[in-house]
Amino acid sequence: MGEQTHNLSFILEKTQSLKFEDRPIPHIRSPYDVLINVRYTGICGSDVHYWQHGAIGSFVVKEPMVLGHESSGVVVSVGDKVSSLKIGDRVCMEPGVPCRRCIRCKEGRYNLCVEMAFAATPPIDGTLAKYYTLPEDFCYKLPESMSLEEGALMEPLAVGVHIVRQAQIKPGDTLVVFGAGPVGLLCCAVAKVYGASKIISVDMNEERLEFAKKYAATQTVVAKRESAEDGAKRLIDTCDLGLGADAIIDATGAEPCINTALHALRTGGTYVQGGMGKSEINFPIMALCTKEITARGSFRYGSGDYSTAVGLVASGRLSVKELITGKVKFKDAEKAFEDVKAAKGIKTLIEGPADLGVDSSAQQVNGD
Repeated sequence: MGEQTHNLSFILEKTQSLKFEDRPIPHIRSPYDVLINVRYTGICGSDVHYWQHGAIGSFVVKEPMVLGHESSGVVVSVGDKVSSLKIGDRVCMEPGVPCRRCIRCKEGRYNLCVEMAFAATPPIDGTLAKYYTLPEDFCYKLPESMSLEEGALMEPLAVGVHIVRQAQIKPGDTLVVFGAGPVGLLCCAVAKVYGASKIISVDMNEERLEFAKKYAATQTVVAKRESAEDGAKRLIDTCDLGLGADAIIDATGAEPCINTALHALRTGGTYVQGGMGKSEINFPIMALCTKEITARGSFRYGSGDYSTAVGLVASGRLSVKELITGKVKFKDAEKAFEDVKAAKGIKTLIEGPADLGVDSSAQQVNGD
C-alpha cells in the first residue's frame, strides 16, 4: 500500500524560491512519538534568512526543505507508549530533538547536542506542513486559558527565557536590550517578570520602540550612527545608569550594538549574545577584560525553558498576544514571508493548513 499524502507543505526549493508541495503524512516511528496537525506557525528571521541566502553559517540548504519551527497544533495520533498526551490535545511544539545520549544531553544542556535534529535547519524539514511528528516530551499541552495562536509564540518566548537566564537577571537589576524585534521584546518581558527594575530597549526603528514601551520596557533609546563610546555614554546618561548597566542583552547580532553594549556595562556586569550576525566581528576586548565582564552566548533553549514559557503565559504573568500583528492563511504563506522580510509588524502567524483527518485505525500505533 502506498504512503498517504495530503500533507501540504511549504517548501524552500532553493535560494529565493518557495513553493507548495503535497508530501507523505509522516509515520510515527517511535512508540513515544505523536503526530500533530499543525495549526499555527510563526515566521522567524532564520526562516527568512534561509529563503534569501540559502545558508546560515555552516548550515546550507542543499535539498528542498520545509520551512518553519514556531508551531502549535492538535494531536491526531499517538504511539502506543505515549502516556502524557491523548488525541485531541492542543500542544505547542519544541522543534529540536537531541540525541539524548551525549555528554551535553546527559548534563542537561541538550540545546548544545551536536546531533540535534532541529526543524527547518538543513537537512531537517520544518513544521510548515499539515502534519509533523515529535516525541511526546517535546510537546507541551496548552491549558484551556491559552489559545493555539499563543502556543505558536512559545518558541520565541522560550528563546527569551533562555537568554534572560543566561543573563542571570535578579530583582533590582538594570538591563539594556539591543533590538526590539520579537526576541528582544520577549527578553524585556521575561526580565520584567524576573524582577528587573529598569529595562531599556534600544533600536533604530522608532515604531518598534513605541511598541516596546507599551509592552515591557521602562525606557527606550533610539540607536544612532555614532562611535561605540559615544553611544554608550549617551545610553548611560539618558537612562541614568550610573556606572553602567548590570546586564546587557544583544538581540541584533549587529557589530555596532555589541561594541556599544560592552562599553555601557558596569564593571563586573554580564553580557549575553542572543542575536546572530556575521560569523566574525571586531569588539572591544580591553573593555571585556578590564571590567571583568561575564560574557555568555545563548543558543535556542534548554531544559525547563519551554515549560517555563508556557507557565508564564498560563499564569498571566506574561502576555504574548500583543506581539501577534498579522495572521494569514496557508495559501498566502509567501506573502507572510515578504511582510516579515520588509519588517512589517512584530510577529506574523501562518494558519493551517486545516486538518482533513487521518485514518482512525492508525490513531494509536506501535513504533515501526
